[in-house]
Amino acid sequence: MRKKYCLWALLAVMAGTMEKANATIQEQLPNPDDDNDISKTVQLDEMVVSANKNTVRRKDAPVVVSVINAKMMEQVNAPDLAKTLSFQSGLRVENNCQNCGFPQVRINGLEGAYSQILINSRPVVSALAGVYGLEQMPAAMVERIEVVRGGGSALFGANAVGGTINIITKDPKANTFEVSNTLSQIGGSAWEEVMGANASIVGHDNRCGLALYQTYRNRQPYDHDGDGFSELGKLSSHTFGLNGYYRPTHYTRIGLEYHTTNEFRRGGNKFDLEPHLTDITEQTRHLINSGQVSYDIAWKEWAHKLSFFSSLQHIDRNSYYGAQQDPNAYGKTKDLTSVTGATYTGRFDHLLFAPAMITAGAEYQYNRLHDIMTGYNRDLQQDVKIASVYAQGEWTVSRVTMLAGLRMDSHNLISNPILSPRVNLMWKPSDRLQTRLTWSTGFRAPQAYDEDLHVTAVGGEGVLIQLADGLNPEYSNSFSGSVDWTFGCGHFLFNILGELFYTSLDDVFYLRDIGTDADGNAVKERRNGDGAQVYGANIEAKAAHGSHLLLQAGLTVQRSRYRKLTAWSDDPTVAPVRNIPRTPDLYGYFTMNAKPAKRLDVSLSGIYTGRMYVPHFGQQDAMVHTSDFMELSAKLAYTFPLNHHLRLQLNCGVQNIFNAFQSDLDRGEYRDSGYFYGPTQPRTFFVGCKVSY
Repeated sequence: MRKKYCLWALLAVMAGTMEKANATIQEQLPNPDDDNDISKTVQLDEMVVSANKNTVRRKDAPVVVSVINAKMMEQVNAPDLAKTLSFQSGLRVENNCQNCGFPQVRINGLEGAYSQILINSRPVVSALAGVYGLEQMPAAMVERIEVVRGGGSALFGANAVGGTINIITKDPKANTFEVSNTLSQIGGSAWEEVMGANASIVGHDNRCGLALYQTYRNRQPYDHDGDGFSELGKLSSHTFGLNGYYRPTHYTRIGLEYHTTNEFRRGGNKFDLEPHLTDITEQTRHLINSGQVSYDIAWKEWAHKLSFFSSLQHIDRNSYYGAQQDPNAYGKTKDLTSVTGATYTGRFDHLLFAPAMITAGAEYQYNRLHDIMTGYNRDLQQDVKIASVYAQGEWTVSRVTMLAGLRMDSHNLISNPILSPRVNLMWKPSDRLQTRLTWSTGFRAPQAYDEDLHVTAVGGEGVLIQLADGLNPEYSNSFSGSVDWTFGCGHFLFNILGELFYTSLDDVFYLRDIGTDADGNAVKERRNGDGAQVYGANIEAKAAHGSHLLLQAGLTVQRSRYRKLTAWSDDPTVAPVRNIPRTPDLYGYFTMNAKPAKRLDVSLSGIYTGRMYVPHFGQQDAMVHTSDFMELSAKLAYTFPLNHHLRLQLNCGVQNIFNAFQSDLDRGEYRDSGYFYGPTQPRTFFVGCKVSY
């Protein structure tokens, strides 16, 4: 108990220091009639780094970068990334397991393994970390999330096929602290509590700073259909982290980031018994330690910068994936990931034919995975080693910006080095209109991915995933064109983004049910298909009236198809498919935040999921065409000023107001736990409070 409240005590001590340090700081509120402040409200002037590894304004970036900031995460009452990412065009988060709640994000219809998740621009999130990673990264650690749709291997290497999700952790910028607590009732029968704290302190001359965060989360298991088996598993997690910097001189900076997560989750039935005494249990305990250190040195008034970095993540997982009271379904997994490299950025007044920005670098990635499951006779050892060099140039002539880049990756699981080029063109007829054309590439290596390290229970037995002999790498080509227009009307500012996209996949990976192995385990095999294509349009619109009203909505219309009919079941009577499973042709979202009174915030949000095809494995395998869903949520928050700097916020709300949830869940111990689609949680009521400085 003393450990649980250690940071709370630290925050109380810091409060007195902050009061003195901030005594001369005047609070500045945005002026609704100031166009620049409204631009910030709709995130037009937000600084991003994911477009070209340089810090630029979002509207000046050569590719479309979507941003989810901490304010939006608070408005939709998101405790983690999984509850946040659906509020961007082209993104959709789904739960792929009734038992343990295995979440994954799809970008433009491509499943989770096609997306590269970065922490502070470093690809340190391994395949094992990606299994439950979206729920293991709390909102308290996130300053903003940057999303780039389309192939990104030219910048970030393997797996950036569908796009990249760059998690920027909170940086110390001012002397602040915040403590919050939210209590939720899920589906009328389960409770969840989330406690969080943030603190930030900065030296008076900004030469050093430190940000701390801590989150506790506890959730009871939830059974939606009353069969005694959970649809949402039990969850208990604790995360602590810090992010700091020190500037020895005006042109140098040392950065340090560290976070640790201790998480327990369990799904199935008979939660009061040991896993091997139950009908079905999927249980994991993760201990994650992750950190990175960086050193930046600049010269010529920051026109040139050299950055050195090293990132490390270690995961220790104890698991049980079993059914039918199997005493041998326990497992143990160890995973070590490291990324080390250097990046040079130079700004030139004239290079070849115009002013230019040059970025070049080299990095080395290493991942060692050892996954043991005795009951399934699995002892998976995988070493991934990738040495990479990359370079890109960005030239601006009048209102036209051209970016060309090339990356070479030497991957130990692929015979020859892989070249990943990218080309971007941006034309800005005016400061309020940007048009972009993009061609980029991506690849995935023939290795184990996140879902391969998760065992789904079907028909009372676990289902393993194995790699086919001679599995080839998967390659992608992505094309996109967009128009980004900002205009004003009265006191309102509008921003409309229209984007067309097309991604072609060669030697596409797909899963084929191949029956059982020599030990009697059900097995799916990852194979190469002929190819696939994903194409469509993203439409996003924003409207702002100062800080009083902000509306945002996005819609994705797309098609995801294999080039040829592809078999997915070992039953010869089951027809092959052209549609890529679990990918709706239509989906979208909206958010609204209004301030009808000075201290009152009203938030509404919604997520629409269109119809899709989902495989159902049972006595008769079937590809089910699902219904569509509309989740509506609302939140009210009122802020009380306690003194000049200290504020208390009380909030309440309802998520999934109309209880849109899957109606044909599999039941009992022989269910297909992978047959789970649509909204990730039922109607949920919540109340919360927050004290901030």
